[in-house]
Amino acid sequence: MNKIMMKVTQTHEPSAGADRVGAGIALAMVRLTIGAMFVWVFFENRGKGLYTPAGYTGLINYYIAHSHSPGVWKTIMGLAASHASMAAPLQGVTEISLGVLLVLGLITRPVALIACAFLASLWVSEWGTAWIWELLVPVLASLALAVGRAGRTWGIDASLARSRPDSLWW
Repeated sequence: MNKIMMKVTQTHEPSAGADRVGAGIALAMVRLTIGAMFVWVFFENRGKGLYTPAGYTGLINYYIAHSHSPGVWKTIMGLAASHASMAAPLQGVTEISLGVLLVLGLITRPVALIACAFLASLWVSEWGTAWIWELLVPVLASLALAVGRAGRTWGIDASLARSRPDSLWW
């Protein structure tokens, strides 16, 4: 009887390899979602004129006036607003680049870390002006993408990992 129970238990428990495949697929789905979010936000912000100096300055000044961000952070936002002719297009390039690289699964680990830091900065900027979970969930999801090597499933990083599997880049 004991041998029968062991055999039944063994056949119904997923193997470690199957767990890894499932986790890789789950992370790839999160990676594609966060990447698509960045691409979508880029086009949405572009349509709103937020990558122009005037649009960018207006948004940043709104956050300075209405958010509950720390004073030091508001000073940093003010500096960005005063250099909106550079900061606005730089934010646009950052958002579209992060989105495309995440969708492609290319150098996913560093891109996901940058996305985590970028989204965290936006989260702090929006304190008190938006639902707190709106950006916190993508911040943590981006961190999970870096930790879990999310580009190795359905991404270009899978090909790169064949030649250098221990690289921190993918």
